[in-house]
Amino acid sequence: MSSEEETSQTTSSSSSPPPSSSSSSSSPPPASHFIGKKEDIVKAGRVTKLLNGCRDVLVLYHQGQLYAMDMRCYHSGGALQYGDIEEFNGHLCIVCPWHKYKITLAEGEGLYQAVDDPLAKPLRTHWRSKGVKQRIHKVTEVNGDVYVTLNDSSEAIESDVYQTERYRTVFLKAQPKPKPKN
Repeated sequence: MSSEEETSQTTSSSSSPPPSSSSSSSSPPPASHFIGKKEDIVKAGRVTKLLNGCRDVLVLYHQGQLYAMDMRCYHSGGALQYGDIEEFNGHLCIVCPWHKYKITLAEGEGLYQAVDDPLAKPLRTHWRSKGVKQRIHKVTEVNGDVYVTLNDSSEAIESDVYQTERYRTVFLKAQPKPKPKN
């Protein structure tokens, strides 16, 4: 899939505070990138874009909210645009299709299921945060147009490793090419 193709939305429940905002202003925020018309993004459910020639971003619409994050999962680079959206402990998450890592849509936190006492029967588990692992970007809507402002925090976030030229040239090009069907 190219960085500008669109995929369809999956379903789930509950919602977290949106990292998006609406504006009646006629101009987009400074340093923002036009993603598309809101109606087109709502219809598609998910859109991926390469911004600044160096950052692949997933913009998705779910339960009335727009979210944006790095497109590749922080764990192993899985394509998040194919992940399901599910609720875990009151947090909407995208589930990486490769290894089922759970990432909150609003904060980019990695969630895991912890066990209090591994010797106790039955096991009692609960969801815990690993901290922010996925870079989240700000979404703004201006007069029906959707813009993303890249998160320019200098703090390293694990998903950053998949936003490098080295990853694009070495790892992506080394993947096996699909064989043509006869």
